[in-house]
Amino acid sequence: MDLRVKSLLHPSTVELWCVYFIFFSLLHTSSAQNATTDPAEVRALNSIFQQWDTRSVALWNISGEPCSGTAIDQSDLDAAGNNPAIKCDCTYDNGNTCHIIRLKVYDLNRQGVIPEEILTFKKLVFLKIDKNYFTGPLPAFIGNLTALRGLSIAHNAFSGTIPKELGNLKDLTLLSLGVNNFSGTLPPELGNLVKLEQIYINSCGLDGEIPSTFANLTRMRILWAFDNPFTGKIPDFIGNWTELTTLRLQGNSFEGPIPSSFSKLVSLTTLRLSDFHNVSSTLDFMKNMKNLTDLVLRNALITGTIPPDIGEYQTLKILFLGNNSLSGTIPSQKSDSLQNIVIPGLNCLQRDFPCNKNAPRYANFSIKCGGPETPSGGILYEAENSSMGPASFQVATSQKWAVSIVGLFADRQNPSYIEDTLSQIAGTNTPELYLTSRVSPSSIRYYGLGLQNGIYNISLLFAETSLKHRSSRIWESNGRRVFDIYIQGVRQLEDFDISEEAGGVERATTKHYNVNVTENHLEIHLFWAGKGTCCTPLQGYYGPIISALSVVSAFRPTVSGIPPGIPKKKSRPGLIIGISVSAGVISFVLIFAFLYMKRQQSKRDEEVLSGIGHRPYTFSYAELRMATQDFCPSNQLGEGGYGPVYKGTLPDGREVAVKQLSLASNQGKNEFIAEIAIISAVQHRNLVKLHGCCIEGNRRLLVYEYLENKSVDKAIFGKTGLHLDWPTRFNICLGTARGLAYLHEESRPRIVHRDVKASNILLDAELCPKISDFGLAKLYDDKKSHISTRVAGTIGYLAPEYAMRGHLTEKADVFSFGVLALEILSGIPNFEHNLVENRIYLLGWAWTLYENNQSLALVDPILMGFDEDEALRVIGVALLCTQASPITRPTMSRVVAMLSGDIEVSPVTAKPSYLSDWDLKDINSETKTFAESEISSSKTQDTHYNKPNDNNQVVDPAHTPLNITEPRVSDLIGEGR
Repeated sequence: MDLRVKSLLHPSTVELWCVYFIFFSLLHTSSAQNATTDPAEVRALNSIFQQWDTRSVALWNISGEPCSGTAIDQSDLDAAGNNPAIKCDCTYDNGNTCHIIRLKVYDLNRQGVIPEEILTFKKLVFLKIDKNYFTGPLPAFIGNLTALRGLSIAHNAFSGTIPKELGNLKDLTLLSLGVNNFSGTLPPELGNLVKLEQIYINSCGLDGEIPSTFANLTRMRILWAFDNPFTGKIPDFIGNWTELTTLRLQGNSFEGPIPSSFSKLVSLTTLRLSDFHNVSSTLDFMKNMKNLTDLVLRNALITGTIPPDIGEYQTLKILFLGNNSLSGTIPSQKSDSLQNIVIPGLNCLQRDFPCNKNAPRYANFSIKCGGPETPSGGILYEAENSSMGPASFQVATSQKWAVSIVGLFADRQNPSYIEDTLSQIAGTNTPELYLTSRVSPSSIRYYGLGLQNGIYNISLLFAETSLKHRSSRIWESNGRRVFDIYIQGVRQLEDFDISEEAGGVERATTKHYNVNVTENHLEIHLFWAGKGTCCTPLQGYYGPIISALSVVSAFRPTVSGIPPGIPKKKSRPGLIIGISVSAGVISFVLIFAFLYMKRQQSKRDEEVLSGIGHRPYTFSYAELRMATQDFCPSNQLGEGGYGPVYKGTLPDGREVAVKQLSLASNQGKNEFIAEIAIISAVQHRNLVKLHGCCIEGNRRLLVYEYLENKSVDKAIFGKTGLHLDWPTRFNICLGTARGLAYLHEESRPRIVHRDVKASNILLDAELCPKISDFGLAKLYDDKKSHISTRVAGTIGYLAPEYAMRGHLTEKADVFSFGVLALEILSGIPNFEHNLVENRIYLLGWAWTLYENNQSLALVDPILMGFDEDEALRVIGVALLCTQASPITRPTMSRVVAMLSGDIEVSPVTAKPSYLSDWDLKDINSETKTFAESEISSSKTQDTHYNKPNDNNQVVDPAHTPLNITEPRVSDLIGEGR
């Protein structure tokens, strides 16, 4: 046997084997390149990608063959630019058929659910869909993918319970469920996964005890189980997982003690245990853990002495033993890389501090946490912006107060203990206090020193400035910051979540407390108890954060409050006499008048935005003037109902569309504010993005993303040279439907757009549709049957119950979408001149064709090779959407499902009565736009940044020649109901 081994190692033999390896690799690659992907898997992949609104990349799917390029070569699945990605195995059916074995859709913020079509990939061994916004339950049918070895769905918004069917995946080695919204407990069936080596169940919402069946998972190497309210004893069987290298149990509700069996975990390199209760532990369990590089045992009821040999742990880099009852000191370190988190010299700042005790000098102090000295609201907030690190403290020069920080951001590159923001913080009259904040991964303490004893009012100012809006429906929006607030050692608030308290991120909230100071000393402690997400929106991001604080006596103080060594200023009458009284008075009056006018103007500008919940970024007029080259006419994109729209380029290179409210258009201000309020509160792939606004005096401007392909009406009805083929038109219909479904059913608040039409659907560089122009949008309460309001919108798109009676629900948008879908499919507007019949009403024509089984004659004749099934789906959905009764119209989520083919298109019951009753040929062929009484009837309806077509002109509703048997719209529009 030894001789054969030696012969194989002979140089010439090695070279021969290399030649053979290269030959067979090339042969395999050549064979794979000639193989074809299983047709069923191709259909399933297309369906899944369509539902997830994603598409393949050029690195694979070459010439329409998914299993090609990087899908079959030796490149890594995570190679740059390869996302979404697949890997295939082409050894089946004598090398003629390829099967998809790996699927990755990672960090793309896609939305949807896990569809059942995924079961088509019977050979799938790895599924990675982390960092998206997938929702719904984790389906039980995943348990049928028995070839799976890796399942990773972390950083999404899945909900419901974990299906027990996951226990069928006997070959699974990796299971990642972290950062989701699950509920319930871990199913005992997961104990069947005896090959499991890594499990990530952090921040996923599960509770209860760890099942005893997990004792079978003896191959486990990595366990993340933090930030879940797991209960019961710390499982003793974990000590039998002798291959374990990483164990993280933090922010749970486990009872101590730490099991003595943990002493067998000699392979551990990372051990983080914290936040236990009831029973204490000693450090005896770690005496054999000589391979540790990362040891965090904080707030874990640990007693006894620090092991004297801990300095001999040569690989130890991080040691944190805070908030325990340990005695002794860190011995002389033998590992130069060891970072121990200890603050020296804090005696002065502890409860029995010697400095400033029994010598009260102060009765108030205010601190701008993490920022410079800031006067605000009549209070001078002192600067607290020194560079602080994992273990540091600072005493103010005035000796009024001090601050200490403890904690090391684990796994975070370039950590900072100050958070900056450019966001405009809502819900406050003092936004300048929130531009910076002090942040720490573990603990922040502020101390009041030398305070006169008595009752004090404490105000702690918070705003979440780094997490994302929950309404944005991106994976980063799942971040949660949770910490506790202690005052004078007493916990005042447990599991404090700033954004939850304030009603969203970038909103201010203040917590007020009263405390009795008895020993001239005050301690405000913000403490991270291991809860909240660790890695959202970036790795190693967690811990308390605070923007400012103030402490004011609730009694009449008897101390001066002036720091020692600073003399009081003395009056100097000689100087006063030497000043010219008249000049001083005049100067004072002029300065006062100037400042007063500026303040009043600034106050009026602030009031414009004061009622907006999600306050947008505010540009200066000078910035926008420079971006648009002084609003150069050559940069004008169009003119809407309330003023011109200009293309601009911001200093950071972003191209924007600057929508300017005409100074003469006073009646448009309400719509301007409505548009800011609504578009700022919602974010979706199919909604136009608002970058910010400008409000300076009578100047009103909105700054949107620039969409180079302009609007759907320009592309279809105009002569832009842009050809929209059938797949593009179908995707425009589907994308618009998704945007409306989000507004109606998913956004908070829920929104009715009221002006869905072709000119308000814009196209980006990839021809993705984006709904624009929210000036007429309305918020609505889904508990009410309808809103009674004055009519606003465009004739031809208006639902009959809204046009005739002012009854507004989300079904008014559904009607408008139906008309829009027919326009996109046919290529003609809802009213069209015709040489033979003089004019055609599109909806009436569509019904006539439908009744004569000729619906496909409606399709734009320039479309070649269109998908008949998709076209019939669009027509069927459009006719359902334009039913007379709003009750019979589908919801927009159902529209999306029907267009996607997930459900069948419901049968159309009957032709709407309004088509039979009205004499359509007497309706003026030009589309008219109605607006509320505040909207000037002489102005054109705003269309974001495209000039409206002639068939979207606005006229006085009183002069609209409707010849119908019902009451005229113009008779109802004046008062509304």
